[in-house]
Parts: sequence; structure tokens; C-alpha cells
Amino acid sequence: MSFFQKITMKVIVCLFALVAVALARPDEKYTNRYDNVDLDEILGNKRILENYFKCIMDQGKCSPDGTELKSHMQEALENECAKCTDAQKNGTEKVIAHLINKEPELWNQLCAKFDPESKYRVKYEERLKTLTN
Repeated sequence: MSFFQKITMKVIVCLFALVAVALARPDEKYTNRYDNVDLDEILGNKRILENYFKCIMDQGKCSPDGTELKSHMQEALENECAKCTDAQKNGTEKVIAHLINKEPELWNQLCAKFDPESKYRVKYEERLKTLTN
């Protein structure tokens, strides 16, 4: 293989790699399969809320939607829910506001697990303390 052919091959490989990265779709969203879950029902029912909480905290069984939620929590926290659908962003704010304002002991436990250095807590608390659900 000539020098020119080697360079051409390298350029082609680099172009394919670039196309592969571009097609990886960094803007891909989380599944919207659970976007219609009735959050008011969950937040209004202590037993159901505690089941989700135990799932997230690795203290109990998880429903399919609980498993999905748990699998994305850390990433969503770190990237401000960048892959969340609009319904998920709104739901996240509703749930966090509920926990901050009505279930502070659960909120504190979640923060201890997912944000032990309080990097994100302050950002969310100030804005969501004023929200009611």
C-alpha cells in the first residue's frame, strides 16, 4: 500500500468515526413510557410514595417504572435532566417540591445518597421551596 493510500484510508476511517459520533445522538431522551404516571396519586398516598422511596434507596423492590427512574437519577441530577422529556422535567420539579416542602426527612435521605457534597441541593431547594403541589 502506498503512502497516499495509507493516508486516504486514515482519513476515511476518521470520517467514519466522526459520522458515528454524530449519529450517536447525544440529544436522545429517556423513554417517555412512564410520562403519564399520576404523580398526584403517588405523592398523596404515603404507602405508594414509601415504596418508590425504598426502591430508589435500595431498601425494597422496584416496580418497572421505579427501576427506570432509579437507573437515571444520578445522571439526570448531574446534567439538569438534559435527557428528560418536558413531562419528566415538570414531574421532577413537582416531586422535588413535594419532598422539600412536605417530606423533608425523605428529601434529606435522598440528598445524602445522591448528592452527599450538596452540589445540586442548593440549586434545587431555593427555587422549589416556593412551589406547592
